[in-house]
Amino acid sequence: MKYTVDKHEKYILIKLNESKLNSLVTPQLKSELILINTEGQRNIILDLSQVKFADSSGLSSLLVGHRLCKNASGSFILCGLNDAVSRLITISQLDNVLSIVPTCEEGIDLIFMEEIEKELKREIR
Repeated sequence: MKYTVDKHEKYILIKLNESKLNSLVTPQLKSELILINTEGQRNIILDLSQVKFADSSGLSSLLVGHRLCKNASGSFILCGLNDAVSRLITISQLDNVLSIVPTCEEGIDLIFMEEIEKELKREIR
């Protein structure tokens, strides 16, 4: 699996440099997401701008990322979806479950907004 990891204080950005998100790629993606999560990262942005095709195993890996981040009180955000991948997510009704934004910059903004909200809620208590 070809990908890049860009670590930041509040989030980690993974750019998948594969054209297909299928059963050949997903085992590695799942293990990478689990590893990142066990290292204490709770906010993950997954850039799928290079991905042209996804199948059910690809969707499964996205749900794994979502569950890991949610259980850690974090966010799992997808960005850069092309039309085919976006349609698959919509048909599967996962667009109601997953956080999807058009660009990575918007994903980063969303993470910072959610972190500020969590901080404010802690201060109120």
